[in-house]
Amino acid sequence: MARVKGGFTTKNRHKKVIKQTKGFRGARKNLFKMANNTLTRALNYAFRDRRVRKRDFRKLWIIRINAAARLHGLSYSRFMFGLKQAGIEMDRKVLADLAVRDPQAFEAVVMQAKGSLG
Repeated sequence: MARVKGGFTTKNRHKKVIKQTKGFRGARKNLFKMANNTLTRALNYAFRDRRVRKRDFRKLWIIRINAAARLHGLSYSRFMFGLKQAGIEMDRKVLADLAVRDPQAFEAVVMQAKGSLG
């Protein structure tokens, strides 16, 4: 059986990795072995952090809602319970946006939640 030299395939594989590591610092961008290790790690972090981003945003929204609700004399948990009792179905993203951009509208929502608690 004849010997197969994989120069073309190897070169293309290396080029693909080197192209993806454009913008990395130092030898991590142009030495294949180092670039390959760094790229693998970078892609793993990217995969993981696409999920972590969702958690982080939910945390941020809850912090904003809590801060705005406490200005009106309610804790976050009492406020959310009041919304559920009042039959108001607004997600945390919208509530946080209201709290930051339109405090009067948020106050109206808080008053409805307070009314359903008592």
